[in-house]
Amino acid sequence: MALTGVQIFKLLPKTNCKKCGFPTCLAFAMKLAQGSVELSACPDVSEEAKNTLGEASAPPIRAFALGTGDKAVKMGAETVMFRHDKKFVNPCALAVNIKDNLSEDEIAATAAEVAGSEIDRVGQKLRIDAVSIEYASGDSAKYEAAVKLVADKAPEAALILNCSDAAAAEAAAKAVAARRPLIYCATDDNAEAMANIAKTNNCPLAACADGPEALSALTEKIKGFGVEDIVLDSGAKTAKEMIINNTQIRRSAIKKGFKPLGYPIINFVLRDDPVYEASIAAIAIAKYASIVVLSSIEKWKNLALFTVRQNIYTDPQVPMQVAQKIYEIGEPAADAPFMITTNFSLTYFIVSGEIENSKVPSRLAVMDSEGLSVLTAWAAGKFTAAKIAQFVQESGIGDQISNKELILPGQVAILSGALEDKLDGWKITVGPREANAIPTFLKARVA
Repeated sequence: MALTGVQIFKLLPKTNCKKCGFPTCLAFAMKLAQGSVELSACPDVSEEAKNTLGEASAPPIRAFALGTGDKAVKMGAETVMFRHDKKFVNPCALAVNIKDNLSEDEIAATAAEVAGSEIDRVGQKLRIDAVSIEYASGDSAKYEAAVKLVADKAPEAALILNCSDAAAAEAAAKAVAARRPLIYCATDDNAEAMANIAKTNNCPLAACADGPEALSALTEKIKGFGVEDIVLDSGAKTAKEMIINNTQIRRSAIKKGFKPLGYPIINFVLRDDPVYEASIAAIAIAKYASIVVLSSIEKWKNLALFTVRQNIYTDPQVPMQVAQKIYEIGEPAADAPFMITTNFSLTYFIVSGEIENSKVPSRLAVMDSEGLSVLTAWAAGKFTAAKIAQFVQESGIGDQISNKELILPGQVAILSGALEDKLDGWKITVGPREANAIPTFLKARVA
């Protein structure tokens, strides 16, 4: 049974040291009881308290990894219904489904697509995370061969063994046990056999039932067989069913503390129409799925879903930012143009992209503005003449370039005079107001 905030408080050090980020131990205890923070935030808690508070401090949705290595997919650990309350923690995995009755060349080609799907968007590496291999042939040997082929051609992808035949699933799981695949799926009829496979090979197991109520009974049954890492499939196929079932599962786990539904969710959104499939997938991403399985991974669809996922799983209270430093674009000489902007990710990637488009090697100073855009940072007093001058001076760039000229964003031209006063010996030039004018501006300077 979950402990109250007061019960948790009695087990804390009661030093009010504020190391956890809260003003008092009682405030921390209240947040811990709500599942909004983790016990690890308190550095001074005793081992005895850790043991006692283990259940209370665990997130309401169980956390574990699908796959192994650096590219393992972390899932679960969610603590809120809405991202503005705190944030969503682990971005959902995107997977593609491959039927084992396809030719070896077709299977290998799709697996290779997964392996090469990674793109860089505003500083984050985004990719198709997993492959679901569907047992469509009815041939256990053929299925095992398909699973091995996918594992070989997509060596970093997580694997989902989409097979309800216990014998075929067991052989395939044994072949790729080191990759820690998800066994999909256990039903009320085969729960014991599938649980034994998952337990023997130390793999997570998907529970499949018709609706949250039946699902909760099934997860309790699976836990009784000794499997702790469970993924939920409520049988939802339409967008409406996904919204209803996923929301009910999430609400039961987070608001009610209902442990039988406190697990990550998987949704299969397979459709013949790729646009329709992308639309359904976007709904699943927004409404609590931890794994979304697609039938195809066209590049345009990947980009659309990556973007949706990235926006859903960023912290709305902390803007995305890049590191403060001076970036060299191309191979700039000592007299190359020297520009400055803020460290808001979108600003940086747009500006740097336009500099690249100009084909004029340049240096771009990116100043820490707590992730704010140029105008917002200026208005907030984080991109001022004094701070820019301090950054430029401390960077030591003046000793590396022959032409001490700083190109200021046109939107903050008002800072040019003050900057010239503070940067002795520097020329301040006002650049374009809009990033798309940068190529013309730079080309004109070297013409």
